[in-house]
Amino acid sequence: MSPDGVFSLLWLVIALPLAGAVVLLVGGRLTDRWGHWLGTATVTGSFVLSVVMFVQLLGRDDAERQIGQHLWDWFAVGDFQVGMDLLYDPLSALFLLLITGVSALIHLYSVGYMEHDPRRRRFFGYLNLFVAAMLMLVLAADYVGVFLGWEGVGLASYLLIGFWQHKPSAAAAAKKAFVINRVGDIGMSLAIMLMFVTFGTTAFAGVSAAAGDATESTMTAIGLLLLLGACGKSAQVPLQAWLLDAMEGPTPVSALIHAATMVTAGVYLVTRSNFVFENAPVAQTAVVVVACVTLLWGAVIGCAKDDIKKVLAGSTMSQIGYMMLAAGLGPAGYAFAIFHLVTHGFFKANMFLGAGSVMHGTGDDVNMRHYGALRKAMPVTFLTFAMGYLAIIGFPGFSGFWSKDKIIEAAVAENYLVGAAALLGAGVTAFYMTRLMLMTFFTKERWEPEVHPHESPKVMTVPLVVLAALSVLGGVLLLGDWVTTWLTPVVGEVEHHELPVPVIVLTGIVVVVVALGVGLAVLLVGRREVPREAPQDVSFVTRAARSDLYGDAINDGLVVRPGGVLVRGLVATDARGVDGVVEGGAGLVGALSSVLRRTQNGYVRTYALSVLGGAVILVLAMVAVTW
Repeated sequence: MSPDGVFSLLWLVIALPLAGAVVLLVGGRLTDRWGHWLGTATVTGSFVLSVVMFVQLLGRDDAERQIGQHLWDWFAVGDFQVGMDLLYDPLSALFLLLITGVSALIHLYSVGYMEHDPRRRRFFGYLNLFVAAMLMLVLAADYVGVFLGWEGVGLASYLLIGFWQHKPSAAAAAKKAFVINRVGDIGMSLAIMLMFVTFGTTAFAGVSAAAGDATESTMTAIGLLLLLGACGKSAQVPLQAWLLDAMEGPTPVSALIHAATMVTAGVYLVTRSNFVFENAPVAQTAVVVVACVTLLWGAVIGCAKDDIKKVLAGSTMSQIGYMMLAAGLGPAGYAFAIFHLVTHGFFKANMFLGAGSVMHGTGDDVNMRHYGALRKAMPVTFLTFAMGYLAIIGFPGFSGFWSKDKIIEAAVAENYLVGAAALLGAGVTAFYMTRLMLMTFFTKERWEPEVHPHESPKVMTVPLVVLAALSVLGGVLLLGDWVTTWLTPVVGEVEHHELPVPVIVLTGIVVVVVALGVGLAVLLVGRREVPREAPQDVSFVTRAARSDLYGDAINDGLVVRPGGVLVRGLVATDARGVDGVVEGGAGLVGALSSVLRRTQNGYVRTYALSVLGGAVILVLAMVAVTW
């Protein structure tokens, strides 16, 4: 359907933050004084437009809730044409609200958090660039357009993670994130190429219409390649190792990238590509397996970290695993994957910004062993963070309770083993998040005498209050099955499978498991003295969790070292083989030329002697033949 009315301004949602990025990054010092407000205003403007369009979309029937906008012809090769086309439908509408709304709050928070940074204007330029790329990713009507936003997000994340580039650790973390994401991007690009070869188009509508006619092996290949791309952006095993190191960036970056935007791109890709995975059951199963491994992987890591941001990063990895799990369950879970994605965007952004507030009040210390009893010194931060904590552990009534429980229900109905993994993840989540709360806001104070914890300014706490409210109220999206009905035109109706027990019983089991996780944390952390230095005499599991379950070592052993051996072998082959042939041939010619050069000395007598010698040889040859 062609855009009309306010929908004709759809392009402006992307153009506003993109224009802000251009002004802030090109304008130079002229924008230093007011650049941060410009960056905040552009994203806020996109949010206002998103709200107005969402309200307009609510008033339409299901069949009319898909609006396309053609901006211009991007490129054409023979019969293959790609337009700069946008697609606004119920799925992209939710993403627009989440991305622009949470990003606007993060921009506002950053005004205070980055107040004394001499490069604040550039920081806001990078934030605007990131938001524009993410909006392009979720609004594109073609996989090539998605890839444009996909790569834009990768570039902006590299710039933001390594923003404090004077720190070697930040520069290394940015490079690591960039390289690992490129591995996933190769899968994404190959999937798009295979779509073009198979269907002659890369538009969602074209691929969806023809997907049923392709062979299962082709669809499986496309699905697995898309999954590889999703693993990179969403930090799923085996491409998860960059996420925790990415905490080297400023805390608002962690909230922006690891809560509501970049890491959710993989979930969006799988959900948007439902027509691919529905025709590729092997790829769909692979999504579920990867998700189960990741949700437990991230949860275990979160149990052993002392860096407050890295605990939340491990938690992000785990929660994205829940979303991917739901998406891998097909029609039974697509809507719940997006539902949990939205609620997670609220409570995780709330907690990341809350962690930044804690750091702001404690001299930028990230070690939870140096906190304790901060609820008294930072009451607003404590109360808002507590709302996010109750949401993520699934406390009854809070947003996470509704969204995560729906995923667990779908998982149990699909497969008992998958359901058990999801249930176990809920218990571990409750443990490590309670540990974080106890070490940070309760237990005995452990900060140095020169540290004076204090509450953050209002420009930082107001976004916390808003996000805390959303963390509590996000579950209203499920009232009357609204979120599932809203997404039906995109992902189809939810398939309800029979549970082995009544829903209320399963809910009770989940609550009990969560309570056990909380109780274990209180027993092991809350009732014991928390040492300022991490104990070294610990179990193998704890050491492994502290080392990110040896993700870097695995990558080093399976990829980096064999890759190094391969490269060294290629270099040796090139030096001794290719270069040897080329240089040896050149040397042989040189040697022959040096010999021949001796006969060309410029003396007439030498040439006459040569002619005489040649004549003698010729005469002798003729005599020999005649004889």
